[in-house]
Amino acid sequence: MKILITGNMGYVGPPVAKYLRTARPDATLRGFDNAYFAHCLTGASVFPERDLNEQFYGDVRTIPVEMMRGCDAVVQLAAISNDPMGNQFEAVTLDINQNTTISIAKAAAKAGVKNFVFASSCSVYGIAKGPPRKETDPLNPITAYAKSKIGAEWELQKIDTDMVVTSLRFATACGMSDRLRLDLVLNDFVACAISRGEITVLSDGSPWRPLIDVADMARAIDWAIDRPAQNGGRYLAVNAGSNDRNYQVRDLANAVAAANPGTKVSINTLAPVDSRSYQVDFGLFHSLAPNHQPLVDLDQSIQNLIAGLKRMNFKDADFRFSELMRLKVLQGHIDNDRLNLELKWKKSAAKH
Repeated sequence: MKILITGNMGYVGPPVAKYLRTARPDATLRGFDNAYFAHCLTGASVFPERDLNEQFYGDVRTIPVEMMRGCDAVVQLAAISNDPMGNQFEAVTLDINQNTTISIAKAAAKAGVKNFVFASSCSVYGIAKGPPRKETDPLNPITAYAKSKIGAEWELQKIDTDMVVTSLRFATACGMSDRLRLDLVLNDFVACAISRGEITVLSDGSPWRPLIDVADMARAIDWAIDRPAQNGGRYLAVNAGSNDRNYQVRDLANAVAAANPGTKVSINTLAPVDSRSYQVDFGLFHSLAPNHQPLVDLDQSIQNLIAGLKRMNFKDADFRFSELMRLKVLQGHIDNDRLNLELKWKKSAAKH
């Protein structure tokens, strides 16, 4: 089996490659990435792409069709990956997350790829009061990132192909990675606890967030890589996570503090209620993928992050201005004349 993973050199890619290497030892794993974050290694003793057979470099907006020929599955991880980046680079977010995803999917279908896996997001539910959201419930994307994800889903569904397409609406990612991001709620709280001894929750702590560890994201992707059409349909959009991993933000802060004794939690009880709150129903994913359910619970995610950050000798109380924040990395490339505002490498960058 040959599997192409686009955008494999980010936060999620290393755990995915590691999992697939173990789960499918005979598979040929191929990565394609433009290396925005290649240098953002966090405590890795070896290059994480060691788990791949081949690593290629380039912009997914111009990925060669030849890259997909002979592949059984394509996993589309490449994206402008959160709300701050989406807000600053709105046009690029739409272009990469939606338009490029569709271009890759169409090229994959023409190349005879059997399965296409798209990393979507539960953020498409946006402001969602009431019971946990199911796949059939109304959507309310409120950010450029969320809009690009659901836009891609809608267009994927329209492609006339026999290729099996799975849009995994992932819960909010968390956990340790060889390219760790700290611009995620749980990861941020753990970093605050270690570097400052204090977690400050800017809201009243009541908003709900579903979480999934990156290791469990890899398990879900492994399932989707050869999902047969009769298990969910030729096209499937499914919430990927677990019902017991819906948390209120204040509970996450308190759980991190409990795991790192001496940490103070400060919650702004006078803050207006944060409308960005949603719970998600993962029942469909449980019924379709019983052998690929999340295994890493909240406490284990926290412990893995603590261990990983301590292994890095992490002490930076100002980490929100560091390269552990993806927006800061992109801005650094731009400020140093390596990227243009369309997030394309400048020719001069190749000379450095």
